[in-house]
Amino acid sequence: MPLEVCSVPRPDWAPLPREGCRGVEVKVLLEDDHLLVAMLRFGPHGTIDEHPSHVDGDVVCLDGRGMTSVGGEHAPIRAGERVHWPADVPHRLWTEDSEMVTLMIEHRRDAER
Repeated sequence: MPLEVCSVPRPDWAPLPREGCRGVEVKVLLEDDHLLVAMLRFGPHGTIDEHPSHVDGDVVCLDGRGMTSVGGEHAPIRAGERVHWPADVPHRLWTEDSEMVTLMIEHRRDAER
C-alpha cells in the first residue's frame, strides 16, 4: 500500500459554526464515519452552549483553563486534564477570564450521521 499524506478537513482556525457559541474557534483535524478530532480555542468568556450529543465525546485541555458541565454538574478543567461527555447527556464548555485550547474527540462508531 503506498504512503498517503492528506490534508486535514479544516486546517485553519475559524469561528465554530454553531448557534449559541461565542468566542470559540475550531480546527478540524480528522473526520470520518467513526471519529471526529478537532481543536477548540476559547477566548476570555468564550462558550459553547449546553447541549446533548448523540455520540460519546472526550475533551482534553491542552492549554489554559476553563469550565465544563456534564448533566448539570460543573467543574473546572485545566491543561493536562480531560473530561468524558456521554452520549445524550447535556454538556457545556466555557471560559471565564482565561483562555483555553482543547482537543475534542467524538466517538462516532455507533452513531448515525
